[in-house]
Amino acid sequence: MKRKYNYFLLWLLHFFVFSAFGQEINLYEQFNGRFDFTFIGNTLNQFENNNLGGVTCVINTASTATLALQPTDVIEKAYLYWAGSGPGDFEVKLNDVAITPDRTFNLVQSSSNLLFFSAFKDITSQVQATGNGEYTLSELDLTEIITSYCGNGTNFAGWAILIVYQNDTLPLNQLNVYDGLDYIGGGNPTLDFSLDNLNVIDAEGAKIGFIAWEGDSFIAVNETLRINGVILSNPPLNPADNAFNGTNSITESNELFNMDLDIYPIQNNIQPGDQSAEISLTSDQDFVMINTVVTKLNSQIPDATISIDQIYLTCNSATLTVDYTVYNLEATNPLPANTPIAIYANALLVGTTATTTVLAVNESESGSITLVLPDGIPAVFELLFAVDDTGNGLGVVIEINEDNNTASQEVNQLISPLIPPLDALVVCNEGFSKGTFNLHPLIDELMGDNLLEVTAHETLLDAELGCNVILNTGNYVVTSPQTIYFRIENQPCASIVELALLVKNCPPTVYNFISANGDGLNDFFFVDGLREIFLNFEIEIYNRWGKLLWKGNQYTEDWRGEVTTEPSLYGSLAPDGTYFYVLYLNDTNYPEALQGFLYITRE
Repeated sequence: MKRKYNYFLLWLLHFFVFSAFGQEINLYEQFNGRFDFTFIGNTLNQFENNNLGGVTCVINTASTATLALQPTDVIEKAYLYWAGSGPGDFEVKLNDVAITPDRTFNLVQSSSNLLFFSAFKDITSQVQATGNGEYTLSELDLTEIITSYCGNGTNFAGWAILIVYQNDTLPLNQLNVYDGLDYIGGGNPTLDFSLDNLNVIDAEGAKIGFIAWEGDSFIAVNETLRINGVILSNPPLNPADNAFNGTNSITESNELFNMDLDIYPIQNNIQPGDQSAEISLTSDQDFVMINTVVTKLNSQIPDATISIDQIYLTCNSATLTVDYTVYNLEATNPLPANTPIAIYANALLVGTTATTTVLAVNESESGSITLVLPDGIPAVFELLFAVDDTGNGLGVVIEINEDNNTASQEVNQLISPLIPPLDALVVCNEGFSKGTFNLHPLIDELMGDNLLEVTAHETLLDAELGCNVILNTGNYVVTSPQTIYFRIENQPCASIVELALLVKNCPPTVYNFISANGDGLNDFFFVDGLREIFLNFEIEIYNRWGKLLWKGNQYTEDWRGEVTTEPSLYGSLAPDGTYFYVLYLNDTNYPEALQGFLYITRE
């Protein structure tokens, strides 16, 4: 069923949707390699729209064009553009395949307030599958809207396919595709725009192509096309004063009514080193729309890029090793050896290296570098590798694209969780500074609610390596002072914390009953925790009248009741009864003497 245009809707679109006068011509895609381009396409006009000669205003809904590439040409990309008068027909067919646009363009002619449109579709897969042969665009149906445009001669429709192809016999080129929809004439006598992202190394073989709509062959009123201030022409097909005149540079046809597929050589219009070109168009009468511009420049230069492939971190270490790869992919010339590489951590230069070999087009080189981060780099930081960077942001190689030389990745350093210092564990001296320690309560505390694995080790190295684990943690006997180390497994890094094991001289226990009868039980005055702990002790025994009967120390035997200091009783045994002792520990923790009574019997 034919599509019907609603004129009320058309005028609503006119005033509300198409408020802009057009879309600027901007870079759409860039190709670097052994590439070239061509156009095919056809008009739907039956004759030029400014020379109707009384013929009824009609327009076709389909037309055909032929693609004839060389057998060795390989299609890289194919872009379909179609355009016409009115708000737009965006449902068409190409070789009976339904097409809807990826993008659309529109404009309003300022002098007439009439609407015009263009549409874009990437049809690469279809053209690659079809190859050479006929292409028919159909169902571009403007029949119900076109009569509104006949009065001022702006009734038109047409289509074109831009084909980018690769061939190993071609020189290395850079192709830039620019598109939008803007116009000259019809109230807008000049149109100026820049073609940026150029990289002119050698002007030989340079050319520029245009897809333009609505040009007329019989209107040549100050109609010029300039690049960098120089008028382009290709007579007799494209005279200097009528650049857009319904012609096809590829087929040399001058009957491409109201559309142009024009290609001009520009090797005399650009200079090596140029990064942009200025396009200027003028027309004092003819209304011409520019949809697509394509440039082809000889571009024998590399294009270095880099990737960060793998980062190797060590727990609690400022040293890291990074694997990386340098590429020369979207390039047209080899990348020299010794191309510098700079490495930054949070924008601070932390290392430099360089490529080692010449990288041909589409080749790469992998490398590895070990970095030591300086103090002040936080635990989380941005690691950035920059190829063609001498360490100050400046490069030494002219490249196709100077803005794709970096790769970055966030790095989270492996830092063990901080365990607060442990208070020393202190037990009583069991003699000669030995003590028995129960480590289980502390291990349970370190395990926490997450039940982390905790092991004890006698040396820091053993703890770091996780070897030589202390097994008898419930009954660990050591000579003080001793330091042991706990390893807490908290992935990905283990934490290590040290513990001091100390003994203290606990107060001795006095057994104050003596049965000196030789039966082997309680035969002498016994003080538990004394002889191997308080090595400088002194004991004095007194009778109830305060007479000193006996003195002992580390070098005397324990008291069995004998009298050794009272002359009148010297050599005798103290009778049964109650006596008093004074125990001097001679220890700074126990400055006062211990005193008490004891009872002796011989039964």
